[in-house]
Amino acid sequence: MIRRVSATALFPPPAYSHASVVEAGTRLAFLAGAVPLDAEGELVGAGDPVRQAGQVLANLEEQLRAVGAGMEHVVATDVYVVSGDTAVLSAVWEVVEASGLSAGPHSSTLVGVACLGYSGQLVEITATAVVPEGAGA
Repeated sequence: MIRRVSATALFPPPAYSHASVVEAGTRLAFLAGAVPLDAEGELVGAGDPVRQAGQVLANLEEQLRAVGAGMEHVVATDVYVVSGDTAVLSAVWEVVEASGLSAGPHSSTLVGVACLGYSGQLVEITATAVVPEGAGA
């Protein structure tokens, strides 16, 4: 259902693939950006991008569950971090690597940005997933 490809002529990617190929006729879920808010809408991990990344991934997992998929079904993500410091971006990426997302590995882009939508928000992740056959959503 999902074929993950890394081009042998390119530098090997750390914990992600260069491309994910999905056969036609498969259901895809395009998830809105997961944000570091709890169920009450409160920011989790103010000032701490690593803690926020953990909350974002937990929220992403809930979004996936709602459509009948899991972290292992994610084929692509965009990870946004409010920072221009590669050490901060790397710390957030380590949290992503430790999640079930790198089981694929999925295709991903890590981007440092100036700001995100919620006050104090430092991390957001968008995702595309293949919904398994027979999933309820």
